[in-house]
Amino acid sequence: MPNDNANIFRGDFGVEPAIKRLTEEEFGKFARLIYDESGIFLKDTKITLLSNRLRKRLQALNISEFGDYYNYLQSLNPKEKTIEYEKMLDVVSTNETYFFRNERHFEALTHECLPEIAKIKSNKKLRIWSAACSTGEEPYTIAICVKERGHLFAGWDIEILATDIAPSVLEFANIAEYSGRRIEKVPPEYLKKYFTPKNDDKQTYIVNDDVKKLVKFYYHNFFKSPFPKDIDIIFCRNVMIYFDKKHQMELVSKFYQSILDHGYLFIGHSETLHSISEDFSYKKIMEAPVYVPNPRR
Repeated sequence: MPNDNANIFRGDFGVEPAIKRLTEEEFGKFARLIYDESGIFLKDTKITLLSNRLRKRLQALNISEFGDYYNYLQSLNPKEKTIEYEKMLDVVSTNETYFFRNERHFEALTHECLPEIAKIKSNKKLRIWSAACSTGEEPYTIAICVKERGHLFAGWDIEILATDIAPSVLEFANIAEYSGRRIEKVPPEYLKKYFTPKNDDKQTYIVNDDVKKLVKFYYHNFFKSPFPKDIDIIFCRNVMIYFDKKHQMELVSKFYQSILDHGYLFIGHSETLHSISEDFSYKKIMEAPVYVPNPRR
C-alpha cells in the first residue's frame, strides 16, 4: 500500500454531487476532528476525497452543507456524538483487502510462529489479534493457518480477536461471504476445505463454521478503546502509514504492553518500526519481516 491516504478511501465516481466540496477551512476542521478521534492524518491534498466520503453522512442526515454537519456534530449529546462519530469514521476509514494478502506473512505464521508458540506455551491458550481487520479476510486467513496446524493445538483454547473502527466492515465480516478478487489468492485446496459455495450464487463463497467460530469481531479505536492483554501474535498491517509519528509511537507502545514476551508483531511490508520504537526488534522469518518484543525493562 503506498504511503499516502488514497487507499483509505473507496473509489468515488459518478454524477456531480449536489453537495459542494469542502472549503479549506471546513477541511481543516474535519481533518482535526478525524485526527483527534482516530489518529488518522489527512494531508491537505485529500480535500476532494474527504468531501466525497463525508458527503454520504450529509445525505443520510438530509444536511446540505458541510458547515451544518460540523455544527450538528458539536450539538449532539455525548451518547449521540459517539454514535455519529463512529458512522463518520466508518465512511472515512473503510478500505479493501483480500485473503492471503502478502503470503509470506502467512507462511511464516504457519511454519514457524505457530509451531514455536505451541512448543513453548504450557497453558494451552492461543490468542491472536487482527488489529484493523477491515472486512475480515485477514482474521479468517489467520484462522485457516491455525486450522492447518490443528494437530499442534488439540485441546487448546484458541481465540482470534478481530477489531476495526468501522462498524460496516465488521458487519460484512460477520456475514463471511466473499467473491471475486477477495478470494482469488486462496489456494484451491483451502477453498474446497474451508469454504462453501453459496446456494444461489456459485461465485460467492461462505466461510465454514469451523473457521468462523475461531474469530470474534469487535469495534475498537486504537486511541480511545482499551487494549487486550496476553496476546501471542498481533497483525496490524498497512495501518500505521495513516498515522503521524506521535500516534505511531503511541500505538506500538500499546502493542508492547499487550503482547507476551514470546510474541510476534506483523506489520505491513512498506512499514517499519525504525525510529518509532525500541521495544521491538526486527526478525526475518522465512523471507517475511516480523517484529518480536525486546526483554522487559
